[in-house]
Amino acid sequence: MLVLSNVSRTFVSKDHTIRALAGVNMEVREEEFICILGPSGCGKTTLLRIIAGLDTPTSGELLLDGTRIERPGQDRGMVFQDYSLCPWRTVIDNIAFGPEVQGVAKKERYESAREYLRLLDLEKFENSYPYELSGGMRQRIAIVRALINNPKLLLMDEPFGALDAQTRNNMQAELLRIWEKKHKTILFVTHSVDEAVYLADRIVVMSARPGTVKEIFTINLPRPRIRTSLESNTIRDRVLKSLGTEIELAASTINKL
Repeated sequence: MLVLSNVSRTFVSKDHTIRALAGVNMEVREEEFICILGPSGCGKTTLLRIIAGLDTPTSGELLLDGTRIERPGQDRGMVFQDYSLCPWRTVIDNIAFGPEVQGVAKKERYESAREYLRLLDLEKFENSYPYELSGGMRQRIAIVRALINNPKLLLMDEPFGALDAQTRNNMQAELLRIWEKKHKTILFVTHSVDEAVYLADRIVVMSARPGTVKEIFTINLPRPRIRTSLESNTIRDRVLKSLGTEIELAASTINKL
């Protein structure tokens, strides 16, 4: 479904030239759940932004269903860590915003928004404002705001990073429930190995900057997964071992800047 071929990105400023990505090659299958891990500064967010069409690669090519990605499009939805909800719009107005921009009739877009609110058991909050909701509830609204546009690909940039541990675990389970119902393809950036092992079909480990694909782990454990099982711990240890050297390299690079 998604093919990345030798994708590189270099940022040039007056004082520095930074190679964020170097020759990233990756294929993603339809309805697959991919988690992307790597040390800070390895280009995970840059890669997600390029796939979203919010940034352009210095070189290389990205194809979504055979069509080259060159700009943002309705076929991709993005969920950010900071929710990015419009504070002046109610919950249901936030969810209905995408279809509104696309010119969908008011009755149809609000019916669809209410369908998603029922999916999340949040119907009674449709007229609330974002500041009245908890962090977990705001992030659920951000997720369905992206899903209501029916994207082929859902891109998630550390969406649960700002949540407390219990809420984060609950949100992971909620996301899997939505994913299994809506059959979307998900690329999910995270710093948490535990989160990746719990969520992903495959984990992509990126190298220290310039980021590239270092190793890919396939997880064949049935869902729902037991976080403390021997199988989960074995995969976690392998991923941590793969990340260990990269984290040391990233720290060394930062110290030299």
